[in-house]
Amino acid sequence: MLIRSVFSAAVLSLAACSAVPSIAQNAGSDALADATAQGRPVKVMIITMFGPEGQAWLDRIGPWKTISVPGLSPDYPDVHCNKQDVCVITTGMGYANASASIMALTFSSRFDLRHTYFLISGIAGVDPAQGTVGSAAWAKYLVDFGIQWELDAREIPAGWNTGYLGINTKSPTEKPPLDYRNEVFQLNAKLADAAYVLSRNVVLADSPQAQVARSKFNYAPANQPPSVVQCDIASGNTWWSGTRLGQRARDWTKILTDGKGVYCMTAQEDNATFEALKRAASIKRVDLNRVAALRTGSDFDRPYQGQTSADNLLNYADQGGFVPATENLYRAGNPLVQDIATHWGEWRDGVPRR
Repeated sequence: MLIRSVFSAAVLSLAACSAVPSIAQNAGSDALADATAQGRPVKVMIITMFGPEGQAWLDRIGPWKTISVPGLSPDYPDVHCNKQDVCVITTGMGYANASASIMALTFSSRFDLRHTYFLISGIAGVDPAQGTVGSAAWAKYLVDFGIQWELDAREIPAGWNTGYLGINTKSPTEKPPLDYRNEVFQLNAKLADAAYVLSRNVVLADSPQAQVARSKFNYAPANQPPSVVQCDIASGNTWWSGTRLGQRARDWTKILTDGKGVYCMTAQEDNATFEALKRAASIKRVDLNRVAALRTGSDFDRPYQGQTSADNLLNYADQGGFVPATENLYRAGNPLVQDIATHWGEWRDGVPRR
């Protein structure tokens, strides 16, 4: 369930498989890449999608300098940068906002992003088989849940367990030909592992309401305190809830990653964000080996035993995960951000060996 909560006046707003993509060598791209040298260098660019995700960072590691960038969301028209050369952008929610804002950012002459590390930092629905509300997950794969064919579940053929199947396939178990080129992305595993090592022992935020919500599950890790884990992200603009849809997310992740990925977080923007970064990388404005993705569980993607999927979706705010999830974006993400910023000599040329 793709959930972003909006708190009253402040907003309680609902919240391709290949090796790590290389930077394309396009004719004439050197001039474009060189042009970025005139912009402000950035060590870490934190990518958030809506106000509370961004505020989790803006409230802490300032003071900030505000830099307006043409083409960003009218709701979030500025990038904020501090003295450590750490910056925060808020793209707006959903695929269209994310891709448009990241394209505007990466093609702006106001920044030099050639050596920048990008941290996608957002809340998400969590698979109770892999985590719980408040858990923080570092991903190695970004899977697009939305690029599928769909039949109404009431009309699926006999023997099928879902109405979803890959485009131009004949059954739900077949891997599609990946004609879109953005169905699945593999992140730099070395960076994901480094981020996990730096953050795995942090104390994560929790809430009494979240503790009650997780106690209704009769298995771990759903009913355990939140922790930092490694597992993968399924993105899509359609918000969903349910055991069967959740199982399809698990299966789809396995299919697209050839069995290597483990689904645990359902988000909305990440494949669109990465595709926009890939376009910039094709003319050497960014380095795709420097992209990390962190999602924290704000609600469960499926019901506990005895609960309906509709109740899980419609009453997601009762799970108490929004506040700890937004807080844990900072708690789990900041160790990586600070290590890069304060040991830039080790990180400038790539993820250091330690």
